[in-house]
Amino acid sequence: MMHTLSHGRRSLAVGSLALFAALGLVAGSAQAATTAVTYDAQASALGQTGTFTVNAQVAASAPSTVAADAALAITLSVGSITVPTSASGYTVSSIQGIALEVPVPADSTYVSASLAGGSGYGSGTPSVSEASGVVTIAIPGPISAGTTFTLPTLTLNLTSGASGGTITSTLSGSSYTSPGLTFTAVLSVFGLAVDASAVGYPSPDPTLTSTTIS
Repeated sequence: MMHTLSHGRRSLAVGSLALFAALGLVAGSAQAATTAVTYDAQASALGQTGTFTVNAQVAASAPSTVAADAALAITLSVGSITVPTSASGYTVSSIQGIALEVPVPADSTYVSASLAGGSGYGSGTPSVSEASGVVTIAIPGPISAGTTFTLPTLTLNLTSGASGGTITSTLSGSSYTSPGLTFTAVLSVFGLAVDASAVGYPSPDPTLTSTTIS
């Protein structure tokens, strides 16, 4: 019996990895500059963990130059994600609690943030908030297996700093203990619902946009 349980846990960990690896991210805006991003990620379920990567395409736009102490906007868009229906023999019920973090760029002051567009992300209402210089997009879900959904586009409204500076937008996250991407998948294991959590960070963290303050 113990051997069966241990095998089930190992298989579940593999199933979790297969699920998260299948959640490839595709850029949702062809009009903005697109940057390839790789997240180093770790999945955990029933005390078992494993690592994997998630490749993303992030479309971003910002003005090339801005006057000092002036308003500017940066937009970031990630879209078209299909939730798998199974992973290594386990049934996937849904994913939920997606949180994607973006730091407020240096040489700028945060004014506000908004979300627009997106679809198929379940009954929960997406939200955006800022705390301690980090902007978080939250998608509560749940998003059912088999659903193709699109994350809303984030607009960051900022005020530029002093002349001569550079406003560079990036993504948050530097380790598994300080991630910039988190979400939970609900799997069916022996007829029971099991939460499998995932954390990730961009490695390396690319520059998405760059604005010179004139």
